[in-house]
Amino acid sequence: METIVRHAADADMGAVIELLTLSAEFDGSRDAFVATEEQLRQAFFSASPRVQALLAVIDGQAVGLATYFEKFSTYLAKPGIWLDDLYVREHYRGRGVGKALMASLARIAKERDCGRIEWTVALGNHRGISFYERHGAALLHLYRCVRLDANGIDRMSQATS
Repeated sequence: METIVRHAADADMGAVIELLTLSAEFDGSRDAFVATEEQLRQAFFSASPRVQALLAVIDGQAVGLATYFEKFSTYLAKPGIWLDDLYVREHYRGRGVGKALMASLARIAKERDCGRIEWTVALGNHRGISFYERHGAALLHLYRCVRLDANGIDRMSQATS
């Protein structure tokens, strides 16, 4: 059972959406997944893509996904990668698929001279946390994810000093 990791292509859009849907269900946020196929196609495969996807494929079936985009650290004066989604189908967990996806992403980060790869993980995802720590990731306990949603953006954009 060989895992092949490759960048997703436009023809993989169905598999990408399926894996993103499964990821949202796993995270307990299925209702928050409102992106359309056309929006995702534009984000992933336009002339100026905003995000990229790695697919883990076994025997021709997409079994895992990592979506990511570039960011920048002013502290390091280097680019970085934000890992937005990492998902492996339940039947394939514990078989090296997640490790293969993360290793591929780490190679991309090295090629781009990135200073770090960052992401969030649910506090209750103990198996995921253990996986990340086993592979050298550090959980930053002094920080919290902060989000300004579309309504907050609207309100803040109208604020005056």
